[in-house]
Amino acid sequence: MTETIIGLVVLLAVILISMMLHELAHGYVAYWLGDDTAKENGRLTLNPLKHLDPFMSVLLPVMLFIAGGPIFGGAKPVPINTRNLKFNEWGFALVAIAGPLMNFILAFIGFLISYFVGWWVDDGLMGLIAQEFVMVNLGFGIFNLIPIPPLDGSRVLYAISPDGVRVFLQNMERWGIWLVLILVMVFANVLSTILINAMNGILHGFYFIVGA
Repeated sequence: MTETIIGLVVLLAVILISMMLHELAHGYVAYWLGDDTAKENGRLTLNPLKHLDPFMSVLLPVMLFIAGGPIFGGAKPVPINTRNLKFNEWGFALVAIAGPLMNFILAFIGFLISYFVGWWVDDGLMGLIAQEFVMVNLGFGIFNLIPIPPLDGSRVLYAISPDGVRVFLQNMERWGIWLVLILVMVFANVLSTILINAMNGILHGFYFIVGA
């Protein structure tokens, strides 16, 4: 029981940090590309409570933790006025990809530090923190690349798609989040398998980089 409580506390702390930096990446890239909507709405802040969605950022990851599955989720979308962005849809794609990219960078930095100081193979608290930090960020990064609105992958898909696909994606905005929830709930096993394989593939890449 004590180990479960400690695990949940570590998980929530990792989620707070990871999602805050994920959303800050969105907001700052948008700001650099000419849109200050996120700044005006108070989203360029280190306060994680400004970024978290109660279900996607907390409840869903905790449920997956208890179920023993890979941890993934999302945060409250940063408000973006695409008309203010440079490079039009490509600017929006850059804003979108910044979030998952931040998660992958965090995962890699966390892996490097924990690997070289010995935490990665530690059976204690530091090992738990290191592994949760790396795996949660990998899970968030991969999950948010799914090309279904409002997930970040849909913004990248929009930028490279013909007009017909763009119209379809725009129409999906109204109910895309429900499709994501159905995907998570109904196809949880398939989604978990895909995520685990993707996360393991990236981890193997990390090991290759450090020569392990």
